[in-house]
Amino acid sequence: MKRFSFVIIILFLLPVFSVYAVEKTLIYKINLKKEVGSTTWRYVKRGMAEASKKKADAVILHMNTYGGTVIHADSIRTLILNSSIPVYAFIDNNAASAGALIAIACDSIYMRPGANIGAATVVNGNGEAMPDKYQSYMRATIRSTAEAHGADTIINDGDTVVRWKRDPHIAEAMVDERVVIPSVIDSGKVLTLTALEAEKWGYCEAIVNSTDEIISKCLNQKQYTIEEYHPTLFDEIAGFLTNPAFQAILVMIIIGGIYFELQSPGIGFPSAAALIAGVLYFVPLYIDGFAAGWEILIFLVGVILLILELIIIPGFGVAGILGSIMVFTGLILALINNIDFDFSPVEPRIISQSILTVISGIVMGFVIAIYLAHKIGSKGIFHRLALHTVQDAEKGFIGVPRDLFELVGREGIAATIMRPSGKVMIGSEEYDAMALYGYIEKGESIKVVKTENTQLYVIKTK
Repeated sequence: MKRFSFVIIILFLLPVFSVYAVEKTLIYKINLKKEVGSTTWRYVKRGMAEASKKKADAVILHMNTYGGTVIHADSIRTLILNSSIPVYAFIDNNAASAGALIAIACDSIYMRPGANIGAATVVNGNGEAMPDKYQSYMRATIRSTAEAHGADTIINDGDTVVRWKRDPHIAEAMVDERVVIPSVIDSGKVLTLTALEAEKWGYCEAIVNSTDEIISKCLNQKQYTIEEYHPTLFDEIAGFLTNPAFQAILVMIIIGGIYFELQSPGIGFPSAAALIAGVLYFVPLYIDGFAAGWEILIFLVGVILLILELIIIPGFGVAGILGSIMVFTGLILALINNIDFDFSPVEPRIISQSILTVISGIVMGFVIAIYLAHKIGSKGIFHRLALHTVQDAEKGFIGVPRDLFELVGREGIAATIMRPSGKVMIGSEEYDAMALYGYIEKGESIKVVKTENTQLYVIKTK
């Protein structure tokens, strides 16, 4: 009887044990709820790395964005397309412009009722459409993103029909108002789809109200765990510091600080500004693994060579040219995630963007340095940056020894040939001097007529 009761209990508890014995599905969630840029790119990149490290079964990208920069949207798109972990977009409200490109890159798209996707025309800071060469690149990018999800080939009455999972022409219509798709969009309008329209045309797998509904109803997962990527304060700061526009400003401060410090040797405000800008430029890149130690060393050696060339070595020769090249190279390489000069994994656009960022900063640095050099000491905010006290000679302020002025009017002889400079003997002292007119032979009589800038000027008296 006892044995029978034990068997009954085991059979009763077996389903409970089996539930806990099954390993739960791990879903990793990343929020993209602000403007697409360097900060959101950092969120997604680090979140995807964490999901891979934790061996997540899927990633849900929780989106609500009106767009942002194309360069960062393209980076996120590429990361998603190359991910070995399935990525699902949940459009909470908006996936406009750059957000639409990112959503289309995901394996599946789910939308909340009332959500929208589309309007991916490239615009400038004023919201105006950019020239067609920018639109052309965006059209090809969003079209290829839709094509990346594949198509089915169907034979219908002897005709081969390609049925895309996501029609690339619909994606292109989100960029170009000239694209006409019957029953979808007319000419002259950029396409934006509602949740119902997106579901109808294959740009939304289902309309849902939450991420839990996606997992339980759409992905058919009953036992799962959701982990979420929580950005740190450093993510926020590093995202701001690695923004290309801000990096160009840092390069400008570095170049401007070096320029002004070389104009007035010593350690002052320009040195401090250049040093702080250098730290803010290189440290986030070093922590993220972009800037290697040897790349920073190249930059520092270049700065040292420039200092040697402009202060110690006369003229501007090999050291100056080599120093300029090394500074320029160090700043660019720090932005490119190469491995010991191996650029094969680096996309050409990343190299182009890095070069453009550094060149922009250098040009702005020189322009502002020249502007400030002419403005310092003038009226306005730069008035106090210059010394305005005048030391008049009439008040006894002179920049040369007083005894030179006492020699004016005295006579002597030329101690050397003066052609036109040489030495003269006045009394028992020998002085450097210059013939005011013509040449003076050694031993001829002279007379001091004036002194300027610590230089005696003499004439022949006989």
